[in-house]
Amino acid sequence: MKRERPEEAEEGPNKLHRSSGDLQTAAANGSEPVQNSNSKIRKGTECPYLDTIARQNLDFDFEKCCVVSLSPINVYACLVCGKYFQGRGPKTNAFTHSLETNHHMFMKLDNGKVYCLPDGYEVEDRSLEVIRYVLNPTFKREEIASLDREVTWARSLEGQEYMPGLVGLNNMKNNDYVNVAVQILARVVPIRDYFLDASNYMSCKSVLVQRFGELLRKIWNPRNFKGQVSPHEFMQAVMSSSSKRFTIEQQGDALDFWAWFINTLHQHLSGTKRNKPSIISKCFQGELEVTTEAGTGKAKEPNAAGQVTNVVDRVPFLFLGLDLPAAPLYKDVMETNIIPQVPIFDLLKKFDNKHTSDDIKAGRRRFKLTKLPAYMVLHIKRFTKNNFFVEKNPTIVNFPVKNLELRDVVPVPSGKGDQVLPSKYDLIGNVVHDGKPGAGGTYRLHVHRKSEDAWYEVQDLRVTDILPQMVALSETYMQVYELKAQS
Repeated sequence: MKRERPEEAEEGPNKLHRSSGDLQTAAANGSEPVQNSNSKIRKGTECPYLDTIARQNLDFDFEKCCVVSLSPINVYACLVCGKYFQGRGPKTNAFTHSLETNHHMFMKLDNGKVYCLPDGYEVEDRSLEVIRYVLNPTFKREEIASLDREVTWARSLEGQEYMPGLVGLNNMKNNDYVNVAVQILARVVPIRDYFLDASNYMSCKSVLVQRFGELLRKIWNPRNFKGQVSPHEFMQAVMSSSSKRFTIEQQGDALDFWAWFINTLHQHLSGTKRNKPSIISKCFQGELEVTTEAGTGKAKEPNAAGQVTNVVDRVPFLFLGLDLPAAPLYKDVMETNIIPQVPIFDLLKKFDNKHTSDDIKAGRRRFKLTKLPAYMVLHIKRFTKNNFFVEKNPTIVNFPVKNLELRDVVPVPSGKGDQVLPSKYDLIGNVVHDGKPGAGGTYRLHVHRKSEDAWYEVQDLRVTDILPQMVALSETYMQVYELKAQS
């Protein structure tokens, strides 16, 4: 009698019966059954269900959890309806879904492999590469280097044109304060280039870092199926890392989130070493000389010689706060409120080492810039809080969108041998707060698209072009300037 080979015996009709206990265990755990080493791989022309894939239903922006078990382990996306299911073996949710709905094409989300269920064979076809790229966009170094040199437009499946790198972000409820921060970081070239190359932070175990990198790659993806991106997975990581200090449901402060986020990114990227630089500190960190006048604040106590003198400290900063003058309390003769205006140069005089800032706890202090950052973040202090309510100052700040020369306003640091260092900045992002303070307000953003030297206004999913003259006619709340190279 002919003796069967072990491989043929494994393919026999008794295989499912003999290993049903293993399959049930695998299904219960959400993992895949052990597959035969001879499991077939078919080309797309050999699969009768390849043309049932509906790209318009695919959305990889949401948390990758099974819609039935809510487990994030071993999840597959149905390429027909777009829903996520766990497992692919018999008695798993994906297997059951394929039988009940006659949907057969499934992609494993952690590696992009495509399987036909319930048959269980893997499918290979060039048309699937587009879907894999949308699932996990990747960029070559030469592609990253050309982003600001070439004006790129792309088209979604619905025929809508969009700009890679400048797409709308979904406001799921009240996360517009996060959206504006992400949109600005997507315009900071060193940070953008760093996070578009996933190999730079592949070894980082921070979920927040990984999710932010995925979000930036999706924002800059030129092959998106739709013209917007949902930051759902990123917001889940934000809520987890911040212990729900920043959430989707509750409106937050854009500057509070910015300060927390860039500090957290710096800590996660640099590890435990406090002074170890990261891409965040290389972009945003500058240095201030703070002089506390004798007899106030930390200069109250006498020094070792028994004298009360000024105390001078050098402190790093990631953003600078600018104080607005008090808004007028009374209406004019026409019974209308006057909205005052102030040049940003007047606000920057806070750092000329002459103006004194009074603080009950910190004392009387003077500030001087001793190191200019590559990207300068300015915070316009519009909100004042007391025991009863928060008040918003409506003063309009006049500022240039190009060639903000700090040397004309404040002392700037010089190099060795009194070498003149660059001190001229161009605006790349302007965050605007509209409405009342707190939950009643909303955020929008003006961003500069370097490849075509044009300005756009972004508010959640809406992206429209705007004249640069209109950028300054708003209640700016936060600005990011890029240091120009020495000409």
